[in-house]
Amino acid sequence: MDNATFLVVEDSPTMRQLISFSLKRFRNARIIEAVDGVDALKKMSTNKIDLILTDINMPVMDGLKLVSMVRQNSATKEVPIIIITTEGADEDREKGLALGANAYIAKPIQSSQLVRTISELLHP
Repeated sequence: MDNATFLVVEDSPTMRQLISFSLKRFRNARIIEAVDGVDALKKMSTNKIDLILTDINMPVMDGLKLVSMVRQNSATKEVPIIIITTEGADEDREKGLALGANAYIAKPIQSSQLVRTISELLHP
């Protein structure tokens, strides 16, 4: 998808960089970074986001809480969400998907898998 705006929510600067780098494969992608769920919601209030990529374990507001808040808001409830986390735990994945996340990718992320998942979500 051309000209998509991605919101990368991740407390680790290294991981944010890695994800943002993968997103540059999308032509004219606009990448907005947030350090936690609260920061993400703030940025969503002033930007139109096409897809959210979020970690689960973050200070202040974790990814699961962010997913549920995005889904409860009528303005953002349709935005696709990918959870990216080290948690290989099935219960975290099930919880995230139950709250409304569209996909789940375990770290370490494979760029090709990430790009494929995003393409599938943006071009159903």
